[in-house]
Amino acid sequence: MSGTEIKGATSKIENIKSEFPELNRVINGKPVVFLDSAATSQKPQRVIDKLVEYYSNYNANVHRGVYSLSMESTEEYDTARELVREFINARSTNEIIYTKGTTEAINLLARAWGDANIKEGDEIILTELEHHSNLVPWQMLSQRTGCKLRFVPIDDHAVLQLDEYKKLLSDKTRLVAFNGQSNSMGTLNPIKEITELAHDAGALVLVDGAQYVPHNKIDVQALDIDFLAFSGHKMCGPTGIGILYGKENILDEMPPFLGGGDMIDMVHYEYSTYTKLPIKFEAGTPNIAGAIVLGEAIRFLNDLGIENVREHERELTAYTLEKFQQNPKIKIYGTTDLDKRGGAISFEYEGIHPHDLAQILDSESICIRAGHHCTQPLMRKFGIAATSRASFYVYNTKDDVDRLIEVLGKADEMFSF
Repeated sequence: MSGTEIKGATSKIENIKSEFPELNRVINGKPVVFLDSAATSQKPQRVIDKLVEYYSNYNANVHRGVYSLSMESTEEYDTARELVREFINARSTNEIIYTKGTTEAINLLARAWGDANIKEGDEIILTELEHHSNLVPWQMLSQRTGCKLRFVPIDDHAVLQLDEYKKLLSDKTRLVAFNGQSNSMGTLNPIKEITELAHDAGALVLVDGAQYVPHNKIDVQALDIDFLAFSGHKMCGPTGIGILYGKENILDEMPPFLGGGDMIDMVHYEYSTYTKLPIKFEAGTPNIAGAIVLGEAIRFLNDLGIENVREHERELTAYTLEKFQQNPKIKIYGTTDLDKRGGAISFEYEGIHPHDLAQILDSESICIRAGHHCTQPLMRKFGIAATSRASFYVYNTKDDVDRLIEVLGKADEMFSF
């Protein structure tokens, strides 16, 4: 099987790299191999074209004008919201809030829901796998309210210890917030099981879906999660746009996060009343272009089939882990169980600092990430300051992995004098 063929997803995903202009670049005489999709994804030409289409043909504000350009812009903007709703199977577009990204979505929730509902003595359960974006906002809420943060521990393979999670749940638990997939260790967490246990304890659930949603089918109704946050730029969409999903009855009860234009009903000098969902949480001129282009990215993923995306990455991950395990100088962090991990692999190469390794790979036009990956507490738990990380998406192939392995060998030779 060639490096561009993926068994089971061949008809939809083979040779797709050509659709991503940046991956056609040659740097230092080498074609680009992009292995940092956990940080941000590349964009297919059709998504880029949609951005140009908006600014070239119907650049106008939404929900305000009665002229044709504004109505066309509004139609595209609202259609994108419906595409998001379908993609995650929400009940209503009222449950889909546009944000700048996952980070803002979680901060919105910590402010609008947290400040209104959390008090001293309440507890919020997180996990030891969390990205700073699903940690710092809750720390700030704790400082404001006096609530306590509890953490589900992980084992030596970065898998959550669910027995310990069950012990943490109590009548003080108000929220369980966790990532669907770890950005640094690749761990896939059991969303449904965690959610059911939280609901049994009377707590709400937030899933940080920044890494999960671009790579896995998610059905918010089937999972019964209360909130979901994710970003457009990790799923072939633009930067600066993201989603907060929330159950409509909960969002209805939450006060607005920001005040300003469009989120109001009636404004007087002394007071204002607020409009209905979802606009209540979207003050000011929104990222219209970002929302519309996110809709096109979702169409692209729908055309591929998100199940095919997952299968593609599963095979690449298996192939990479097999190659890594053949080299005794490579230490893999996280589980090697393919049912419990996604396509982000953190590793250490004996005798080579992650930053040095990243620079050597860059000289051969291979892009990986080196650092703590916005998971400093997790790195400390493993007694390390940083790892190297290779992460995959729809445009990666086995040929990309082979080039990575080849240049890792060159790096080894450089540091073995």
